[in-house]
Amino acid sequence: MSAVPQRFVVVPAAYVYLLRPSASGGDEVLLQRRGPGVPYMAGHWAAAAAGHVERGETAYDGALREAREELGLTAIDLEFLTTMHRTRGGEAIDERVDFFLTARSWTGEPAIQEPDKASELGWFPLGDPAALPVPMVPHEAEVLRLLAAGGVPAYTTFGF
Repeated sequence: MSAVPQRFVVVPAAYVYLLRPSASGGDEVLLQRRGPGVPYMAGHWAAAAAGHVERGETAYDGALREAREELGLTAIDLEFLTTMHRTRGGEAIDERVDFFLTARSWTGEPAIQEPDKASELGWFPLGDPAALPVPMVPHEAEVLRLLAAGGVPAYTTFGF
């Protein structure tokens, strides 16, 4: 008798990239440096607001909550960017579904609200990949590369 394949346990997360026009043309993106106390990719640059979608919450609601909790923002006008299916090696717990959203309009001034989770915020030119900070969370760097190139498909994968 053959073994029944194990189903993946998908972990959803929502990411918000705040965008604004830069003085030199093009767009800038707001990124955060992950704090030294976070368990995943401490010290790496990432979306300014991101986190797991909670039980009973939509990805959009999770993105709005994370932007409020992490940056102190309200009235955020979110636009869908892409859904990424990713893995880190195939174990069931490493299967992720990430919902990436952008915003160009919000109420409030972005500021770190959780200093234990984020150590720094910065605006970076989106059109020049060499101008983005390093190190960066790899799957997020891929989405930013696609966004800068102007061709983000609705569905992306990473790690397969």
